[in-house]
Amino acid sequence: MNRAEDALPEILEGKQQLSKDQSFPFTCHPGVPCFNACCADVNIVLTPYDVLCLARRLDMHTHDFLEKFTINPISKDLQLPVVLLKMNDDEAKRCPFVAEEGCTVYEARPWACRMYPLGMAIPPARAGEQPEPVFFVFEDDHCKGRQQPDARQWTAREWMTDQQIAARDALESGFQDLVTHPWFIGGRRQLDPKRIEMFHMACYDLDTFRSFIFESSFLDRFELETGLAEQLASDDEALLRFAFRWLRFAMFAEPTMKAREQSTSTTE
Repeated sequence: MNRAEDALPEILEGKQQLSKDQSFPFTCHPGVPCFNACCADVNIVLTPYDVLCLARRLDMHTHDFLEKFTINPISKDLQLPVVLLKMNDDEAKRCPFVAEEGCTVYEARPWACRMYPLGMAIPPARAGEQPEPVFFVFEDDHCKGRQQPDARQWTAREWMTDQQIAARDALESGFQDLVTHPWFIGGRRQLDPKRIEMFHMACYDLDTFRSFIFESSFLDRFELETGLAEQLASDDEALLRFAFRWLRFAMFAEPTMKAREQSTSTTE
């Protein structure tokens, strides 16, 4: 068994693995018999950028969006907070954003929705070696998009380009660096509640994180590059990248921030 197979999440076990240039058939539109069937009774993990895009699409403060549309599962095995989209409280447990005509927030749809029917796993890193992602195809019985006459052949790379995955992944590369940080290797270390709360705020509740920067003593305690404060005040994507940078300092004491001489605390 290879390293990728050893590291597979349970959800990907037994799924068809794609070679680098191998293609798969797929289409999704109102003419497909299962249209909208996948938008119910499913766990959709939201990334920080997912939360930001959905909140902006709905013209909501990120805190209000999180309160209304998400849940946070609790498990002793979780090292960091996980945000799930909350399904409707009805028998079908449908996504709150799906209608008969399809997704009502399609432009802001989450990473998981963009990726389907692809699954992806990252093998464990080795010294001096950058692991390459391994791709899989979900072949759920309810999905008829693979059997349609108009199904197009896609490679993993073509599908991710079409779904604008690369740009999103580039923006969230700092998030991946956090959740795969060597500090967590072996599963023996756990963040204290204060740092867990800080991680949740900076990654997901971006509007509250902005208030934390501009309405606390943050700017008095840390030196920022010229013009960065003005950028953080209005540029959401810049603020998200900064949040990842700040967390490396605050959680792991990495020198990603420069404290003013009179400041020593990282978590006030």
